[in-house]
Amino acid sequence: MTYWCAAQTHVRSEDKAAFHLRRQGYKVFLPKYMKRRKHARRVDWVPAPLFPRYLFVALDLEEGRWWSIRSTVGVADIICFGNRPAAVPSEIIDEIRVRQDDKGLVKTQAGSGFKAGDCVRIIEGPLNDMEGLFDGPADENRVAILLDLMGREVKVHVPLEAVYASA
Repeated sequence: MTYWCAAQTHVRSEDKAAFHLRRQGYKVFLPKYMKRRKHARRVDWVPAPLFPRYLFVALDLEEGRWWSIRSTVGVADIICFGNRPAAVPSEIIDEIRVRQDDKGLVKTQAGSGFKAGDCVRIIEGPLNDMEGLFDGPADENRVAILLDLMGREVKVHVPLEAVYASA
C-alpha cells in the first residue's frame, strides 16, 4: 500500500532533495507558493516551498526501500513514529493540490480573512503600528484600510502582508 510521508531536508535544499529522490524512482510532491522577497530596496516575487525544509514522498512499505531516503543528497531525515515513516493523510495532499494553479503554485490567499469593519493593525511601512478599520480589497495584493489621521477618516492602500488583526 502506497502512502505519503514527510521528509525533512537540509536548509534551502528542497529542490535538490526532490531532484535526487526522483532520480531514485520515488514519487515526490514539493508544494510551492509565490513569496514576496525584499532585497536591496527591491521587492520581487519568487517561488518558495510551502513548508520550508520539508517535502512529501510516496512510499510503499512492502517494497522496503525507504531507508535509502535518509542518505539521499539534500535529505536530513524522514519523519517517523517508531521504526516506520509517519503517514500524512492523503486528504491533506489532495487539498494542497486542489489549491495549485496551472503553474503548480499553491494559492495561499484565497481572501484576506478580514471582513469590512474589522479592527486591524499595520505592521510595516510608513504607517507601521497604526490601527484602523478594514475596508476591503484594493487590488490583487493590497487592501484598503480606514485610518483616523488628524481628525479625518482617510482611506489608505497597503500590502495584504502588512495587515494583521488587532487585539
